[in-house]
Amino acid sequence: MADSRNNTSVATTVTDHRRAGLRSVQLGDTVEIRNIVESAGRAVDAAGVAVIVVGMLLATVLAVIRISRRQADVYRSYRRRVGRSILLGLEFLVAGDIIRTVAVAPTYASVGVLAVIVGIRTFLSFSLELEITGQWPWQRPVAEADD
Repeated sequence: MADSRNNTSVATTVTDHRRAGLRSVQLGDTVEIRNIVESAGRAVDAAGVAVIVVGMLLATVLAVIRISRRQADVYRSYRRRVGRSILLGLEFLVAGDIIRTVAVAPTYASVGVLAVIVGIRTFLSFSLELEITGQWPWQRPVAEADD
């Protein structure tokens, strides 16, 4: 039902543009662009999930190697690597949400949901940063923040 309202809205816009003497936009072009943007958002989401999974796998492999060599402080470095992969993956997931929500269907409801999702993910990012480094992101020295 929502799709028929969107199509009606697009058809009305096309009709209004024709009346105003503007270049007409075909309904198929609008739907195709929407599909491309939706696919791009999903691809960015998939990249975020891949970053988290690959990062966790690499961190685990490195931890196993370090344990087998009886190196010290394996747990702390493992947590730091896993946390960094989660942080980077969350950045991709937020970008995917922004692309799909704002670029495809910017309604007040979708932007509100996006704001909640971004707020939760930002809280998670700050919490992970605190766990990894022991300090808030804004407490790091300037030279270290440039990394």
